[in-house]
Amino acid sequence: MKLRAVPKEATDMMSNLRSMASQDGGNTRSVIVDGISKKFGHGIFANAVLSDVSFSVEKNIAVGLVGESGSGKSTIGKIVCGMYGFDAGRLILADRQILPGQRLPTEVRRVISYIPQNPYSSFNPRLTLGQSLVEAISPMSSRMGRNRKTIVAWLERVGLPVDSADRFPHEFSGGQLQRLAIARGLICNPVIVVADEITSALDVSVQVQILSLLAELREEHGFAMLFISHDLAVVRNVCEQVMVMQSGEIVERGVSETVLTNPSHPYTQRLLDSIPGSPTFSLRI
Repeated sequence: MKLRAVPKEATDMMSNLRSMASQDGGNTRSVIVDGISKKFGHGIFANAVLSDVSFSVEKNIAVGLVGESGSGKSTIGKIVCGMYGFDAGRLILADRQILPGQRLPTEVRRVISYIPQNPYSSFNPRLTLGQSLVEAISPMSSRMGRNRKTIVAWLERVGLPVDSADRFPHEFSGGQLQRLAIARGLICNPVIVVADEITSALDVSVQVQILSLLAELREEHGFAMLFISHDLAVVRNVCEQVMVMQSGEIVERGVSETVLTNPSHPYTQRLLDSIPGSPTFSLRI
């Protein structure tokens, strides 16, 4: 089945990134998730959302995480970022082991970044964009001061005018806000980036711009990325590897091109069949 293509510029950048990862040797793991389980609620009302999930993300590698809504994709991303705790297993982030009940140490939080799905709700409407970027650098302050030069440089890097720093979120489009969210996520030079459905609220032309920008920034900064998405075509073009999640478990993983063109698990095949335009696509419930 043929998946929607991403423009040549973005795929060329992905080829460069794959080459970088190969030269790096593939032996440096930025993230290790080992046997993670997670429940929400207590007692008879507890709902198991993750069950014995294990994977790793190598330096310079983007790993896609796909699955239906409710499969646990965003939950595992938020656990990696320290936004949620977990009940069993362990995390190893930036060479530090995190066990159930432990908070991420400050030095680990500084090297992990989360880019959220909804650009409209991810910024405080009472702060200028410059103040929001300052908070990413120094959470105890919202004054630009000595950070103005860094903020201006990042605004220019993501293709926004310098005066954006003094404007408020409601003055920007969704695509512009997502560029700002990417700048906020990368301004502290993270080692690990979790991108959670970052193009799902954008139209197709803006998606292409955002994905091209993200590919450029990966090439420049070499961060590892966990890319959560329901769009299999985007994952195939953005990520070197992919994991397929169903009901809180990873049911298939491997090289994106292989998994998304010749899947071995029936659930992955069902996801591919659900794409409009595929030979077996149907709206029947």
